Amino acid sequence: MPELITLDECEELTVKQVHDLYRSYVNRSQVSLMTSFGFGRELVERAEGARIYTRDGREILDFTGGVGVLNHGHNHPRILAARKRFQELRRMEVHKTYFSPYVAALSHNLAQLLPGDLNMSFFPNSGAEAVEGAVKVAYKYHGGRRNSILRSDISFHGKLLGSGSLTGGAQNHFQFPGIPGVGTFTYDDLESVRAAVREARTADGECDVYALLIEPFSASTMRACSAEFLRGLREICSAENIVLIFDEIYTGWGKTGSLFYFMRYPDLVPDIVTTSKSFGGGKSSISAYIVSEPIFRKAYDNLTDAMMHSTSTTYYGFGEETATAIEAVNIVVEDDYPRRARDIERVLAPGLQKIAKEHPDVVTDVAGAGALHGIFLDGGPKVLDLVARMAPGGFRNDPRFRAKLVTCAVINELHREHGIYTYYTLNGRNPLVVAPPLVAETEDLEYFLDSLDKTLAKGLPRLLTTFVREKVSALWR
Repeated sequence: MPELITLDECEELTVKQVHDLYRSYVNRSQVSLMTSFGFGRELVERAEGARIYTRDGREILDFTGGVGVLNHGHNHPRILAARKRFQELRRMEVHKTYFSPYVAALSHNLAQLLPGDLNMSFFPNSGAEAVEGAVKVAYKYHGGRRNSILRSDISFHGKLLGSGSLTGGAQNHFQFPGIPGVGTFTYDDLESVRAAVREARTADGECDVYALLIEPFSASTMRACSAEFLRGLREICSAENIVLIFDEIYTGWGKTGSLFYFMRYPDLVPDIVTTSKSFGGGKSSISAYIVSEPIFRKAYDNLTDAMMHSTSTTYYGFGEETATAIEAVNIVVEDDYPRRARDIERVLAPGLQKIAKEHPDVVTDVAGAGALHGIFLDGGPKVLDLVARMAPGGFRNDPRFRAKLVTCAVINELHREHGIYTYYTLNGRNPLVVAPPLVAETEDLEYFLDSLDKTLAKGLPRLLTTFVREKVSALWR
């Protein structure tokens, strides 16, 4: 008999045992990377609201927002109750030949909340799948007669082969194969879009672009499209019959101060919206793409194509996941999460601006909206030589290495000395992300701002020395 680890034994594993199992069966380099930080050397006992509680008794304030997943915080009581109810009633999960009241209700709710004719929904498992599903709808809508799709230069849409090929910027240093015909335009630059559309024309002058994919707010760079740009996109896409797709996987469900970022602009309606992350209430692995009714019906609403990208998918509308999303969306509406995000912004935005003014040698910029902000850190000339000497050979060629190292040192100090969990994005200018869950209290925000101020006041040489010393120590564990 193979020696299998039971669930009881799993819950008793030590940090060292978990690291060893990761090295043997998951990824040993991941262990080397994550143990650079204190959170890589701890195990979590439980989590609730905006807090994580480790096995060794530490209380950690989670300002990562679960990288977009935790608008509701950890283990929201209504989310737990909804899942428990589903289980206790022994509801059925996977048979796709039975109609699901959960899929029906969730689709109805999305149609009620989204503007215009965004009425038709499909529920995959992840954001990347939602993006690829949206692109397939656009391609099918044009009957395969158009061959080009446009994305922006700083986009992030996922890491599958298709969604990865639609991701711009420096996210991936290894080139995988992807979907053909991908063209690029400059973010928030209408003339660049017009030029890309002109370039993608057939020999007889017809438009060859079937879809344009854009994040109205880029969570990986903290940049936002202007109202003028987004409305200009709508005009261009309408004139050329291009399917306009808004990727709101991170920014949906109130994170930036409106239900979806684009909804702050009245009468602006894309053809497709993608969402995931907080859509599942922090518990459910579920995403959605919601399609304009005329586009969906032309693409899939016939007996031949009805199953092409819908209920034939094994985990489409997986019962408990869909039930969870129904409750998550209702919480967002009833507790007015967009207002909560705006309340958070009223504390965070001026607080971060004040810190930027007080530490101009470290903070180069701050940007954001609602409960999603970025702090852009770098070192002054005095720190440059120190950083260059620390850099391993392979990293010296990375133009962002200095900023990344400084940001990592600040993340490490916030966690080690102040019990605050943060992260930085891998794309763009690598900001330190400040993204508290929407259940965070004012005192949590004030504690974070005070801790960040104290951290930066220590000075970069001291922060970098501490971080590098701990990194070296971790390598010898």
